[in-house]
Amino acid sequence: MAETRRPDSGDMEVEKPRPRNITREESLKLEGYKHACHALLHAPSTAKLFDRVPIRRVLLMMMRFDGRLGFPGGFVDTRDTSLEEGLKRELQEELGPALTTVEVSVEDYRSSQVREYPQKCVTHFYIKELKLEEIERIEAEAVNAKDHGLEVMGLVRVPLYTLRDGVGGLPAFLCNNFIGNSKSQLLYALRSLKLLRENQIQEVLKASHKLHY
Repeated sequence: MAETRRPDSGDMEVEKPRPRNITREESLKLEGYKHACHALLHAPSTAKLFDRVPIRRVLLMMMRFDGRLGFPGGFVDTRDTSLEEGLKRELQEELGPALTTVEVSVEDYRSSQVREYPQKCVTHFYIKELKLEEIERIEAEAVNAKDHGLEVMGLVRVPLYTLRDGVGGLPAFLCNNFIGNSKSQLLYALRSLKLLRENQIQEVLKASHKLHY
């Protein structure tokens, strides 16, 4: 494991190992690792902000109990259930009764990452397209979820636009505190769903970095 020296200190600090991509099949063969499944639920939208800024698509994230943004889902015990069955149970607990009619399947699976720090864990990411009315029903019924007000503080929509000031919208949104690799999962979704071109994503990231200072 690599060691680095901080320029302002004589102490040595250990470089944290970075998560690495892994296939779904490979991850299920690992021993001693926890598995966490999360899902991005999204739907197309024709609505416009201020009657002029296209919303284009609704992407749901949630505010967690620790004040960080993340995707709905949670830990799954692969000894008792499949990844998808465990994910559906977590979605119902966090998002409420509307999820009983939403089926997240292997076809919705997108990626897995394995990490050793701070614990041995594999995070699985799913992307599920719904109809706008289904998203709106989930939002309306989320207050009746088992974990509402406890593990989940509320649902939020990801703004896919950048306002004229160059920072309002997605750049400002990316300045939030995200749990784990949920920010990279969001960027992955923007790319895989082709919601933004790569140069647009880089411009948004550059603008968001400026807001930190």
